Amino acid sequence: MIRLILLAITLASHVASAADNEPTEGFRTLFNGKDLTGWTEKKQPPTHWSVKDGELVYDGKGTDLFHTEDFSNFVLLIDWKVPNNGNSGVFLRGGATQVEINDADKEPRPMWNGTTGGLYPDQPPLRRASKPAGEWNHYEIRVEKGVIAVLLNGEKTLDAFAKNWGKKDKGTIGFQNHGSPLTYKNIFIKPLAD
Repeated sequence: MIRLILLAITLASHVASAADNEPTEGFRTLFNGKDLTGWTEKKQPPTHWSVKDGELVYDGKGTDLFHTEDFSNFVLLIDWKVPNNGNSGVFLRGGATQVEINDADKEPRPMWNGTTGGLYPDQPPLRRASKPAGEWNHYEIRVEKGVIAVLLNGEKTLDAFAKNWGKKDKGTIGFQNHGSPLTYKNIFIKPLAD
């Protein structure tokens, strides 16, 4: 009986991991879980970003990572985790603005309450919804007509107009280097009509 339960748990975990990097219906994959096709580091092949066990891994050195395609309006899904004192961000439209990622255990910065799920530098998050350092988090980021809405682990942390878009109505998706190791997977996008 115990063997059957353990086997069921093992099979369930294998099925769950096999689903990683397989797009949700209506979305397409930006990261295939096998290589860094479509991604660049300073417009060069990535040297500090790699793929390990189906995950996009950053070693904490080097520079930001950007996808080579431009997007205007879209829904972006991302699973991510950071270590203790981890810090990063998801660049939207080529870095015109970013959705912040921080270690949930770290106190908010006094400058702008810069916790995860906020829009740097415009809007602090509505609430703290991230999991502790080392645990997987899930973002759903919707960019439409200059408005950015963010769900973090199913909770709304942002619904705001991005003040610093300027005239940039299209750009690439990217991940910010902030000197700490990072891990991402399940990066999917669904372009929306302009």
